[in-house]
Amino acid sequence: MRIILFLFSFSFSLYAIETSDRLFECTKIFKERKSELLVELERIDEQKQALSTLKAATEELLKQKEAKLSIQEESVNKKLDEITQKEANIQAMLQKNEAVLKEISDIKMGKIAQTFAKMKAAAAASILSDMDMNDAAAILQSLKPKTVGQILTKMDAQKASDLTLLLSK
Repeated sequence: MRIILFLFSFSFSLYAIETSDRLFECTKIFKERKSELLVELERIDEQKQALSTLKAATEELLKQKEAKLSIQEESVNKKLDEITQKEANIQAMLQKNEAVLKEISDIKMGKIAQTFAKMKAAAAASILSDMDMNDAAAILQSLKPKTVGQILTKMDAQKASDLTLLLSK
């Protein structure tokens, strides 16, 4: 039994030595691996810092671009407002000009009508017969119906008929 006990303690000692050797090897491997992991951790930390720097630079660049875009947008909106205002002014001026032109045309037509109203019917008929049909109709429209009738009776029947059709439109 002593032998068994001796063998048991001897094998336990061998096992303890072997385990101790394995622990020493494991510790050695862990130390080597620890230094590799520290190097890897340092590399990851450097990449993380580089990424943070890149992110900050990108955000700053984005802010600058947004500010520049905002300024340009404001400028475009200002110019658009100016163009819209100018367009409104031009429309108002155009309406005024059309009103003035119509007024001038009415005054001119009124004077022409007065001139034809003062003429003898035969002379007015002769002049209107030689004119363009549309212009003659416009002049006749500005005259009193009695005067128009007197002038049309002095005209060629075909010409008077054509002018009457134009006047009825």
